[in-house]
Amino acid sequence: MADLIRTTPFTGIAIRSSNVKKKNKWTTTPAVVRLGSFPSINLMVDYHDQRSRRFPCLKVSNRSLSSPSSNNTTSEAVVEEEGSDTTNLLDKVEVFDLSGNGVIISDLWNDRKTLVAFARHFGCVLCRKRADYLASVKDKLDAAGVTLVLIGPGSVDQAKVFYEQTKFKGEVYADPSYSSYKAFGFVSGISTTFTPKAGLKIIQLYMEGYRQDWGLSFEKDIRTKGGWQQGGVIVAGPGKSNITYTHKDKEAGDDPDIEDILKACCS
Repeated sequence: MADLIRTTPFTGIAIRSSNVKKKNKWTTTPAVVRLGSFPSINLMVDYHDQRSRRFPCLKVSNRSLSSPSSNNTTSEAVVEEEGSDTTNLLDKVEVFDLSGNGVIISDLWNDRKTLVAFARHFGCVLCRKRADYLASVKDKLDAAGVTLVLIGPGSVDQAKVFYEQTKFKGEVYADPSYSSYKAFGFVSGISTTFTPKAGLKIIQLYMEGYRQDWGLSFEKDIRTKGGWQQGGVIVAGPGKSNITYTHKDKEAGDDPDIEDILKACCS
């Protein structure tokens, strides 16, 4: 029997369980999953084939589940017209396509209507879900003449890895300087990353088969600042200053309601 501890520094999840091998088949006793600095939130997790990093048989029960109340972790979309200050800042923001070509970010929607998703970072499991979440309505976006774009803070090489792994159906751009995130005022910090809701969502995503890319997640630029960055979703264009919908994530995994997005871009 072996006692296992797994920790995930960018999600605040720690998993502790016991491992035993019986007749060449590995099984595991229920594990207690603690979410970051919220020890009151426990999930009993049963899974098999402990040698596999994929946890293919992950099952979660809520035998012990409680969450402190909080007023700042709701997932409500923020809809607003961006002011001239933001527009002026965006005229100076350069992002890079997968070929390394620089593009002023507002040119992404100057001549077309565009739905832009901002990822936390290219290794983030929550952002891989967001990419699929938005790509699931790609046919409706296409019918409405709306272009789907994803921007991530990081290098072009990281963006390429993300694109290859996710097979994202839209355009992907890298923002190495994080300038677009600063221009929109997207939040960043440990307190917006290690939240009960984010932790629970990550567990659910692992059950669905999504995985964090730890190689990307521990690259220096992400480890030092990108790991705490939150993103958002906007609908903009045509016209550089025509930003009609803005959702700013309040915490990791704070996806806006897909119907709100479709109403903003396709109605």
